Amino acid sequence: MMSLLNIIPLYRQLRLLSLLLLIFISGNLISNDSEVTLYTKAKLLQIHKKYGKEVSKRFLLWKKVVEGAQNKTDMEKLNIVNNFFNTQIKWVADEKLWKKKDYWATPTETLIKQAGDCEDFTIIKYFTLIALGVPVEKLKLNYVKAIKINQAHMVMTYSETKRSIPLVLDNINKKILPATKRKDLKPVYSFNGEGLWVQKKASSKKTGSSSRIRLWVDLNNRMKKELI
Repeated sequence: MMSLLNIIPLYRQLRLLSLLLLIFISGNLISNDSEVTLYTKAKLLQIHKKYGKEVSKRFLLWKKVVEGAQNKTDMEKLNIVNNFFNTQIKWVADEKLWKKKDYWATPTETLIKQAGDCEDFTIIKYFTLIALGVPVEKLKLNYVKAIKINQAHMVMTYSETKRSIPLVLDNINKKILPATKRKDLKPVYSFNGEGLWVQKKASSKKTGSSSRIRLWVDLNNRMKKELI
């Protein structure tokens, strides 16, 4: 039987995945004054059995952070999520961690390993913020050139409105700063669940769907298997 997620657009899949991620983290969803409990407890028991007590404790801590941030403002959520993952996750290159040149880990994989590279920091922040109700159109994953270290890098940005100066969430410079104060970053392209933008001089131009990014599609396919 064909999965529903195989026949709906990618950006709608991401909204559904984010809702499932919220349920996975928090354990329940309140709807029409009734509580609907899904498989979270069983999944946590599975993780505990397979990976041990320390890993399952990290998932419970993630759950606690998400539950505590539900009613915060967007700015408070940005700070909570940025600080949490910048302190909980250690940077490790893909070649060492995954034995691959380039691998984008799911939030679950990153938390199990308690490690990842810049893409993994960005991805887990992005999906956690969407699960917390931050609108996807305000968030982008941004490929940039980190000028000081002369290499490709990924950060996440948040824009309150389309005309707002984006705020940068980074695992290198851990302070959230406006993009105008991150002269050490040269934008290349950005994307989210709703599109792909290529940087053209001082502005960015939408060039299509993020489904053009193979690693992004592969990541979301693995998330489907984890969450459904």
